[in-house]
Amino acid sequence: MKSICVYCGSASGNSPAFHRAAVALAAQLVSHELELVYGGGDVGLMKIIADEMLRLGGHVTGVIPQALMEREVGHSRLSKMHVVANMHERKALMAQLSDGFIALPGGIGTLEELFEMFTWLQLGFHHKPLGLLNVNGFYDHLLQFLEHAVFSGFLKAEHNALLIKEIDPSLLLSRMQHFEDAIQAKGIDFA
Repeated sequence: MKSICVYCGSASGNSPAFHRAAVALAAQLVSHELELVYGGGDVGLMKIIADEMLRLGGHVTGVIPQALMEREVGHSRLSKMHVVANMHERKALMAQLSDGFIALPGGIGTLEELFEMFTWLQLGFHHKPLGLLNVNGFYDHLLQFLEHAVFSGFLKAEHNALLIKEIDPSLLLSRMQHFEDAIQAKGIDFA
């Protein structure tokens, strides 16, 4: 892995734990010599992780639609910024530039991006690790719902296991780096 796409909120949330998690994840990415790919915003958790990466000397690539340059206040100090036509191009380019994906806390956009990559992984459209950093129990109910989907027969347990869930960014990155070995060991079949 050389680059990780991080999906996260354009808001900062109402807990200092979210801020701390973005800073801690940035530190882990830099210590593992991983580049950050993210949505290019200069607001919320997006700004926090990008600023911390840059402060630590990391490489940060932003991808933002032209229409959101002003709304999300496109970050002006990134290593590289791609301005694209729309959200579809944004998500496709972020996926193309990344060797793995992590979701920090966020809103509907973060969830949509997480589940698109989760769907593509389940269907075998990509074989890149997908991680969820469950900060301060933020994703507890979502993880319970996924278990409910398994119990109800709409999601295979082995597909649910493709989503790497951790509360510690160091452990999350370690598991992501061994994703292919874990998949082979478990004999997980895509789609």
